Amino acid sequence: MFFLSKKKNLIESGTLRGTIDRHSHILPGVDDGIKTIDDSLKLLDLMEEAGVAEVWLTPHIMEDIPNTIDGLKARFEQLLKAYKGNIKLHLAAEHMLDNLFSERFAKKELLTMEDDLLLVETSYFNPPYGFENTLKEIMSKGYRPLLAHPERYKYMDMKDYARLKEAGVLFQLNLGAINGGYSPETQKKAKKILEKGWYNFFGSDVHSIRQYKNITSTPISKKLIKAVESIPGAI
Repeated sequence: MFFLSKKKNLIESGTLRGTIDRHSHILPGVDDGIKTIDDSLKLLDLMEEAGVAEVWLTPHIMEDIPNTIDGLKARFEQLLKAYKGNIKLHLAAEHMLDNLFSERFAKKELLTMEDDLLLVETSYFNPPYGFENTLKEIMSKGYRPLLAHPERYKYMDMKDYARLKEAGVLFQLNLGAINGGYSPETQKKAKKILEKGWYNFFGSDVHSIRQYKNITSTPISKKLIKAVESIPGAI
C-alpha cells in the first residue's frame, strides 16, 4: 500500500520558483559566507535549479566586519563578470545596529534594497542600546527597516514582534528556520510569526553550499509551504 506524503521540500513543492531571495552571503570573500567566486557560481547554479529568479547579496557590515560600500561594489562587479546564469543579482548589505552603523547612517553610507529598504540585524542575545528609537530614526529618514530573521533573536517574544510590527518594521524570514535548521525554539517562533502573517519577505541567509542544500532538501508540512508561499514579498 502506498501513502501520499504530507511533506515536501522547497524544491519538490515548487515554492521557490520565480521568487526573490532577500538575504544571502554569496558575495565571495567579504564576510563569514562564501569564500571563492567558484563556490559563489556553484551556489547560484543550485539556486537557479530551485527556480529562484532574483537574489540580493547582503554581506555583513558591522564593527567586526567593517566592509565599505566601494569595496563591496568592486567585488560585486567581479562576480557579475564571472556569472553567466539567469538569476538577476542585486547588491545590498546586512547592517548590524552597532556603533559603526551609527557612523555610517549619519553619513548616509548604506547599501539598501530598492532605494529605501534597509536590512538590519542585532545581536541574537541582547538588543542594542536604544534599539526601537534607532528603528524610528531610520524611518524618520525615509528608510523602511527590514529586520533580518526576527525568529532568531532570543530576547524577543510575540509581544516584542507585535510592537515592532505596529511601529512599521518589516520582517524577513530565514527559510532555514521553518525546518528546524537553527533550533526548535527558533522554528517555533517562525511558525507563530508565519501564522500571524507578519513576514514581509524571505531569504535563505545562505553562507555555504551545504547549508543551501539542507534548506531546500528538508521536508516541511504543506501548511508551512502554503504559509511561506503567501509571504507578500516572495515574488
